[in-house]
Parts: sequence; structure tokens; C-alpha cells
Amino acid sequence: MSDQSRLLTQRRFLPYFLTQAFGAFNDNIYKNVLLILIAFAAPGTLPVDSDLIINLAAGLFILPFFLFSATAGVITDKYDKATIMRMVKMAEIIIMSLAAMAFISENYLMLLILLFLMGTQSAFFGPAKYALLPQHLKKEELVSGNALVETGTFLAILIGTLLAGVIANQEQATYIAAISVVSFAIIGYLCSQGIPSAKPSNPELKFKWQPVKQTRKTLAIARKDRTVFQCILGISWFWFLGACYLTQFPNFAKLHLGGNAASVSFLLTLFSIGIAIGSLLCDRLSGHRIEPGIVPLGSMGITLFGAGLMFSTPTAITETQSIVEFVANPQLLSVFVCLTMLGVSGGVFIVPLYAMMQHRAKEKERAQVIAANNIWNAIFMVISAVTGIMVLAVLEFSIPQFFLILSVLNLVVVIYIYTQAPDFFWRFMVWLVSHTMYRVTHKNLANIPEKGGVLIVCNHVSYMDALLLAGACPRPIRFLMDRDIYNLPMIRSFCRACKVIPIDATDRKSVMKAFVGVNKRLGRGEVVCVFPEGQLTYDGELGPFMRGIDLIIKRSPVPVVPVAIQGLWGSFFSREGGRALLKIPKRFWSKVTIVAGEPVSPEETNSTLLREEVLSLRGENR
Repeated sequence: MSDQSRLLTQRRFLPYFLTQAFGAFNDNIYKNVLLILIAFAAPGTLPVDSDLIINLAAGLFILPFFLFSATAGVITDKYDKATIMRMVKMAEIIIMSLAAMAFISENYLMLLILLFLMGTQSAFFGPAKYALLPQHLKKEELVSGNALVETGTFLAILIGTLLAGVIANQEQATYIAAISVVSFAIIGYLCSQGIPSAKPSNPELKFKWQPVKQTRKTLAIARKDRTVFQCILGISWFWFLGACYLTQFPNFAKLHLGGNAASVSFLLTLFSIGIAIGSLLCDRLSGHRIEPGIVPLGSMGITLFGAGLMFSTPTAITETQSIVEFVANPQLLSVFVCLTMLGVSGGVFIVPLYAMMQHRAKEKERAQVIAANNIWNAIFMVISAVTGIMVLAVLEFSIPQFFLILSVLNLVVVIYIYTQAPDFFWRFMVWLVSHTMYRVTHKNLANIPEKGGVLIVCNHVSYMDALLLAGACPRPIRFLMDRDIYNLPMIRSFCRACKVIPIDATDRKSVMKAFVGVNKRLGRGEVVCVFPEGQLTYDGELGPFMRGIDLIIKRSPVPVVPVAIQGLWGSFFSREGGRALLKIPKRFWSKVTIVAGEPVSPEETNSTLLREEVLSLRGENR
């Protein structure tokens, strides 16, 4: 059974998953039924033009995220998150009961006011929804959990939107809509009763109703951790792109693909299913852990397949095709493929960012960080509407050209993000190396403690060692590395991004400075890796640098974990049989195993013991 399937059978996740999925589902039934009824309302029924009301409705739903997200973040950190989710779902029943009466009486003004309240409910639900996950799931389950959440959310949005269209086309649409929204609100509340308690993260937090001041404070909290803030910007950028694409689907289908209303639903289905597939695929690509290295993979896919929409759009096509003709049209196959893969890329892009944001945020501020994310999401979605108007109405570009512009913008934005947070790029390089040039397997890496300072001692046989270790270890590693390797042109950028500690074993001053750096990082609770050879080995034997480990442990008494890399000796990047990179290797596409031994306590640690441990782990498969 996969990790995702296992989570769906457990009480700590299933009731939560159903609660949030039914929430997204019901939101979209209500919102889309309302918009369709407004669009097709009889003349004189509405007090003002229907287009104005539709745009007003969009604004009313998003406005609460600006007004109440900060307040929701503080309340969620202060109180039990499961209780908050249940209270929000109870509020949904009340709101939907009022909506039912408004639907039956066709009171559109009341329905718009209730739409604002639905947005308010969503603003309070969001921080609890995402802040609860790290409390109920283990770190290695966060990616699986977020993948399921995003899959459930987008499929719920899709099904809710499609069902809204079916309901709105019925003769008794208002009565069916009234019964539906109340029924699904009740189901969501009943599901929430099964969510286990999620204790307050910061019960001492003081709350005052100061929306403007609190919003500024919440946004400032999110900026304290650079990586967290870059995750927020990445997530917000995803919602910017999603809003831009989804808004254009109706006119894109009608004007450029020769489709009808049902065709719009088909495009939405492809996009949503693509995101669901990408979200689930993300868990497999990341090896069931938080892996920022696959975020660039998703962003590159967004650029590639977004541009593909422009170039695959036919220049001439039959107008007003039936849905069967539309789906079977060979001219549109490449459009469908690009749209689906655009969704897949979006899923791969978004899930690691959510998981990393949740994991990196401080526990006492996690809900406030998520509230800040919701505010930024709302800002970017407003910007997406303005961008669409500027590009399509003012500059008069076509919709396919707009898709190409979005692809170029995405490329520019992700380059900026990766220059600001180079960990994303280098983790991608690590992921690429460990999934293409080598077949990497891990063994007993759970022996590396999850918290606190740890010293890793590992054999050093190739230029790829640090990359593969960085990709294998569930925690960031700070390497002690030979200065000559540190200064290599392609390696130096990686070393700086990973905060490598350079050392010249022939210079006593350099050695002492490096040891001071190692002790500082161990004292901060970080993981430091020492290659006992001191430099890349020519004979595969462990070097005399093992003795330096005794000095490190004497000053920083932390657990020591012996690690061995098997399978790289004799590869293109090793020095076996001659200089690395300048010989024909014994083998290509090596099978590499990274194996960790049992942690050795500081009291038991000595260079002789560690040497024997590493040699034992390494065996003959060097």
C-alpha cells in the first residue's frame, strides 16, 4: 500500500481530507450556480447590468482574504485547529441555509452578501487547513498529505463547477441549488467531527481586533525566513498563472478552438486532472520527502507547455463543433496534451512549496505564515485580472499570444526566485544527477538524527559524493571540503549555496579555521559531513584526516554517524586508474548505494572505531 493510500485509511487524515474537499466542492457549486443564474437572469430581474454584478461577485469573494486572513492566522495559532475547522463548517451550514432561502426567493442582493460571507469563511478555514497538517503528519508524510490535499481540492473544484452547470440548467434550478448547498455543508460538518484534536501552537498569543496592524505584522512574519517567503511567492505565482489561464478558457474555446460551453468544461477537466496527476506524481518524484529540487522541474514544464498552447493552437478551425467533434478533432490533440501537461507541471511545482512552507515555518507562527500566504495569493489573483485586461483589451493581443507572454513571464520570475534562493536550483541539480547519471538507493538513513547537531563521516571517492549525499540526506548538510575542489568553477556556486566549509589540509591556519566553522555549525544543531581522506582519494583508502574528527568531537560532543557510498569507485568522476574526467570509466550509469551505520555517541567516538565502521559499511563495493 502506498503512503497516500495509507493516509486515506487513517483517522488522523481521512476526516480532514473529506472536510476540506467538501468545502471546496460546495464553494464552487454555490459560486458558479450564482454566476450562471446572474448571467442568464431575465431582463429587469437584476438591479444593474449582469456583467457588473459578475465582476462584483468575484471581488466580494476575494475581499475577505485581505480583510480577515491575518486575524484568522492569529486565532488559528492561539486555539485548537480542529475546533476552528468545526466552527467554520458550522458557520457554513448557517450561511448556506440563508443562501437556500435567497435562491428560492431569487434575492440576488442577499446571495451576493452571502458570497462575501463564504469568502470570509474560506479566509478563516485556510490557515487551519494547512497549519494542521504538520501536527498530524510526520515530516516524511507532508508531501503525500499535501499531494492528496491539492488533488482533492482541484478535483472538488472541477466536479463542483461541472455540477453547478447541470443544476443551473434544470427547470427547478433554484430549489435544487438550495437543497444541494445545505446538504453538502452538513456533510462537510459531519466529516469535521472526526478530525482529531490539534493543540494550539501558541496559546499565550494575545489577540486584538486590529486588522490593518495585524495584516502588516503577519506579512512581516512571513518575510523573516527567506526560504519561506520565496515559497509564498512561488505559490502566489502559481495562483496568478492559474487565474490567468482559467479566466481565458471560455473565449479560448469559443474563438480559437471552435468549441461550445461543453468544450470549456472539457478544457477545465483536462487542466484539473493534470494538476491532480502532477500532485500525486510529486510524491514519487520526491522520494516521499520534502524535495525542493523538483520545483524547477515543474516551473520548466509550465513555461514549455504554456508556450506550447500558443504554437499548437490551429490558425483555422470549424466553428461551433459539438463536444464529440471537439474532443475527436485531431487538430486539437496537441492543445489537449499541452493543457494537461501544463496542469501536471503545476502540480509538481506547487506541492513541494506548500510542504516546505509548512515545515520551515516556526510552529508558533505557522498559521500566521499561511495567512500571509493567503493574502499574497489574493494580491496575485487581483493582479492576474488586471494583467488580462491590459494584455487583451488595451494592448489587443490574442489569447494564444497571452499564453506565450505568461510563459515568458514565468521563465523570468522563476529565474529571479532561483537567484534569490539558490537552494532550489542546486537541489534540482542534485535531483537530476541522482535520477539520471546514477541509480541511487538509500539504506538506513533513518539513523541520522532528525534534530540537533550531527557529524557525518563518509568515504570520498568522486566529485559526485557531495551532490549525492546532499540529495540523500533528509536534512541539509554542511560539508567540510578540500579548498582545491571548493574553488573549481562549476563546484564553487554549489559550495556557496550549500554553505560548504573550505579547508586546506597542508595549512595549519586553514585547518584550525575550518574546525572552528565546523564546531559553530554543530553548535547550531546542523549536520556537518567530513570526508576523512581530506581530499579526493587516488587509491580508495581512508586518509589520515580521521584524526581530526577526535578534535572536532572533543569541542562539540555530538552523535557521529558513519556513512559509506558504494559504487562510485571506478566511475567517470573518480580518480581510480587515473585523473577524474580524463579517462574512460569502468562503467556508466552506476548503481550507487548510500548506507548509514548506527550513530556513535560522543563518549565512544574515536578515529580508529570510525575508520573500521566506514570500511565495514563500504565493503568491497567502493
